Amino acid sequence: MSQTTDPIADLLTRIRNALAARLPAVKMPHSRMKSELARLLKQEGFIRDFEMTEEEGGHRQLGIKLKYVAGRESVIHGLRRMSRPGLRRYAAAAAVPRVRGGMGVVIVSTSRGMLTDREARRNNLGGELVCSVW
Repeated sequence: MSQTTDPIADLLTRIRNALAARLPAVKMPHSRMKSELARLLKQEGFIRDFEMTEEEGGHRQLGIKLKYVAGRESVIHGLRRMSRPGLRRYAAAAAVPRVRGGMGVVIVSTSRGMLTDREARRNNLGGELVCSVW
């Protein structure tokens, strides 16, 4: 099994590809950061659910159930990685960007864990801008 250098970009790409193929769910290797990201996506209503499962060989998998509206249109219209391993992007609490005039969400990795842009502003916390979803 090969190691990916950017697991968050891998997660976003798997979700993007599954949405393009209109798949009901997608599976990927599990990590705490990925499950926190999935928790925030569920909290914001972008996915139906997520679960962690044990696979053969003791490897844990993260399953994400995608959410569609009438006509099989995806709830997620776009995903963008903001900070990358080669170029980290940080922002103070007041400088955390808004996505699509507040219609989307920016995921921020703070000292208190991963938060949405609204939670980070409310708690006056800045951090690394992980990704944006709209």
